[in-house]
Amino acid sequence: MANANLSAALRTDTGKGAARSLRREGRVPGIIYGHSREPQPLTVDARELGRLLEHVTESTVIDLALDGKPTKTLIREIQRHPFKKQFLHIDFQELVAGESVIVRIPLVFRGVAQGVKADAGIMNTVMTEFEVEADPSNIPDHIDVDVSNVTIGHALHVGEIPLPPGVTVLDDPESAVVIVSAPKATELTPVESMPAIPAEPELIRKPKDEDEA
Repeated sequence: MANANLSAALRTDTGKGAARSLRREGRVPGIIYGHSREPQPLTVDARELGRLLEHVTESTVIDLALDGKPTKTLIREIQRHPFKKQFLHIDFQELVAGESVIVRIPLVFRGVAQGVKADAGIMNTVMTEFEVEADPSNIPDHIDVDVSNVTIGHALHVGEIPLPPGVTVLDDPESAVVIVSAPKATELTPVESMPAIPAEPELIRKPKDEDEA
């Protein structure tokens, strides 16, 4: 399970005007919610949030220090300005032990497909992440996918991939994750279909008279 740390502060002022003031001060307004708590407004430092987002994924558990009190959370939504490099709002979900959550986990592909290595096939990646349900204590930071046994003309499906303990995949088990297809044949122009080279025209001369000769 991947973890990261972020500091936050509760806020009492709400509304568009208060949110604009916070952004001018370099803060990002947001909320935290969970099964056993009412949604609470908060703020985080915009620069600290930007640095955090450079190395976390949707499944990273954020240890949110909310006014100094640690709370395990997931980032559920980030609103960004349509053209400025600015965060507008952020939502956190508090995690409760024993209460499963749904997250998307990135896939990490291992090995070289047999169809690629032995037969010069082409591997096409259909899925890059799974939607899974897991207890907060069992959220993996990624899922390994071994593609080494996939041959030409075959696929590796969701239901064939081993999952970490305590993790249930919600995607269709019959969905293809990778497919190995045959290499594209190089089309050569047949000799008979090549345009014929025109012969040189015969030089026709008028016969000379004997007197001219």
